[in-house]
Amino acid sequence: MEKTAKKTQIKPEEIIKQIEEPIKVIIEDSEPEEKDIAEIPAEEAVKPKGRFEEMEENKLRAWVPKTKLGKDVKAGKIKNIDEILESGKKIQEEQIVDTLLNVKTDLISIGQSKGKFGGGKRRAWRQTQKKTKEGNVPSFSALAVVGDEAGHVGIGEGKAQETLPARDKAIRQAKLNLIKVKRACGGFDCACTELHSLPLTVTGKQGSVKVTLIPAPQGTGLAVASELKKVLKLAGIKDVYSKTFGIQRTNFNLVKACIKALQQTNAK
Repeated sequence: MEKTAKKTQIKPEEIIKQIEEPIKVIIEDSEPEEKDIAEIPAEEAVKPKGRFEEMEENKLRAWVPKTKLGKDVKAGKIKNIDEILESGKKIQEEQIVDTLLNVKTDLISIGQSKGKFGGGKRRAWRQTQKKTKEGNVPSFSALAVVGDEAGHVGIGEGKAQETLPARDKAIRQAKLNLIKVKRACGGFDCACTELHSLPLTVTGKQGSVKVTLIPAPQGTGLAVASELKKVLKLAGIKDVYSKTFGIQRTNFNLVKACIKALQQTNAK
């Protein structure tokens, strides 16, 4: 007797359904839970910190203060930089400024690169040479400016045989020379309450350079030299007029005269 096997006919729809069900289960288990953007808190939405920021935070954590002022800041007794500046105490550790403020840095173009017929582009490094028996020994100088764009600014000079150490010295010195700048709306044709300009006309002098800063209304911008814009921007000033006298090409004296003018805003 011949055994005849009955063939069971399976519909193609059932085959597709049997294949899709296990795949669907795997996908549902592997996919993470999606959160609505509105449900994510602001702390989680912050961008991850970069490598440089993490290194700076680690330096602050490992900081061992040596002065009484530094110990008070490290312990949390002083939480505002204005307490230090108004009391006249001298800042001798740069970590004090890094702990209390989130400052930005920039370099002033005080040097000049070599070019044909004595011309060349401005650069941040001023190079000099010293004649010795072994030959010419070069050295580099830099002028840095730091500020939080909220009424605090400082400048510092650094000198070394290489560019990067000179820059680091200048930034460190600028943090130690931090000053407070009083801001207000001092324009005669502006009646707002925002802190976008100076409260009064101030003047500063360094060498042969004399700088006068005049309050301006909103929308004027920084009507000053290109290097002074770096200082005023980090100080938090958005609108100002200026007058300059003397040898203005000497950016070193020009910036120092501007800082002396900003100091006059706190004169009593």
